[in-house]
Amino acid sequence: MQWTLNYEETWLHRMNPAFKLVFFLVLFLGLLFIHNPNVITYVTFIPLVLVAFYTGHKRKLLLILMIPFLLLFFSSASSMIFFGQGTTTWWKWGLIHITEESFYRGLHIGFRALNFALLGLIFALTTRPVLLFYSLTQQLHVPPRFAYSFMAAVRILPMMVEEFQQLKTALLVRGIKKEKGIKRVTQTIKLYAVPLLSQSIRRAHRIAVAMESKQFHNGERTYYYNTRLSKFDLFFVMYVIFGVGVTMWLGLEFPTYAITDVRK
Repeated sequence: MQWTLNYEETWLHRMNPAFKLVFFLVLFLGLLFIHNPNVITYVTFIPLVLVAFYTGHKRKLLLILMIPFLLLFFSSASSMIFFGQGTTTWWKWGLIHITEESFYRGLHIGFRALNFALLGLIFALTTRPVLLFYSLTQQLHVPPRFAYSFMAAVRILPMMVEEFQQLKTALLVRGIKKEKGIKRVTQTIKLYAVPLLSQSIRRAHRIAVAMESKQFHNGERTYYYNTRLSKFDLFFVMYVIFGVGVTMWLGLEFPTYAITDVRK
């Protein structure tokens, strides 16, 4: 089963995966401390540029992936805008109460959620799972038995989906009729859950025995892939620092909104 996407490798793909993971977590925490809606609006362009030009994927795919993120932006913003609190009322009808304060807070929450989503999309589109686990083992010293177990689980997921499709086709060929009501739940468990679970238990046991025989419990190991920090990691840090500096200056010198702190 084909689970990979065709893409052109960029400098984001050549970054150290463990460093990328840690640095992105730092960026997530940093976004929580931005309370100026003008600044966070401009900050959105930092990950947006990377998604649009440096993830290496086709524009059509990126536009499709952006649809749920835009829905997340509008849903996050509207929930605060329509039902927030404030003193300067703009419009009120029933439970809906739009105030100046709730409007800017809603925009701020929406842009924050959009930034989270864009950073997560960058990480997902530019990080190979195999290299991530190798990097976690080498740079962050994660025990090999945990890292390789996760890699085995990632490899098994497509196999489980393929087995489910084969089982579904086999039941359809045999002409199994679906029950109605509560009986359908028990029938589904018997026809799908039991055989898939038993097959997964057998496969997990074989993998555990194989890993034990290869002595994956040992700490010192050699690796097929050697991951290390490179100039691309430094370039990404410089890009983020420069981008944050520019967006903060734009947010303070050329504010889009009248408010500068949504907490007030």
